[in-house]
Amino acid sequence: MIEIIDAERCTSCDICVNVCPTNVFDKTDGIPVIARQSDCQTCFLCELYCPEDALYVSPFADQAQPIDLVALRQTDRMGSYRRAVGWTDDTSDRRGIDRSYLLFGH
Repeated sequence: MIEIIDAERCTSCDICVNVCPTNVFDKTDGIPVIARQSDCQTCFLCELYCPEDALYVSPFADQAQPIDLVALRQTDRMGSYRRAVGWTDDTSDRRGIDRSYLLFGH
């Protein structure tokens, strides 16, 4: 379940809003809001596509978990799903088309 959008890392690109299949996020004039957390399917797409590692999706899908953001920042868990599937800086050139579509709709 989506637990955190880190305001210090988020650049308000809205990729998470665009990629979420269950419309969990609401757009704002700044950082998106987790508006419907209970609708999260724990698909990790928002964490996968976030270019700033500003999201944390807990692997516990059935209920929200208490998360200490300061402690979480001190680990490498922010963006860990993306790294686990091989989406690193070294492979970023393979994702350009996806990012352009998500940002600009083409």
